[in-house]
Amino acid sequence: MKRVGMVNRLKPECVAEYRRLHADSNPGVRDLLAKYHMRNFSIFLHQIGEEWYEFGYYEYTGRDFAADMKALAAEPRNQAWLEMCDPMQLPLEGACGWTEMECVYFNQGEQ
Repeated sequence: MKRVGMVNRLKPECVAEYRRLHADSNPGVRDLLAKYHMRNFSIFLHQIGEEWYEFGYYEYTGRDFAADMKALAAEPRNQAWLEMCDPMQLPLEGACGWTEMECVYFNQGEQ
């Protein structure tokens, strides 16, 4: 399994709309994430001063990450979703979108 952590900024004026789009009652693209082997996809928000940051996490359980991400990117409904969400986000300096983070610790815990 591949564990992915990502970070991005969110425009302060978009926080309420971003929360609305990602509410549990909105199906969004949840089925597409599952179709392309992305499990436990979570997004967390945190404010530091006037800046809002997003932390995303998911577990990829497929066998060909690049092919699955390419196929997900080609899905028209995913493209429409990103057209709504991307303008709300502010990539970190030097990035074009979400910045993948280095995993330095993982604790499986008891099963």
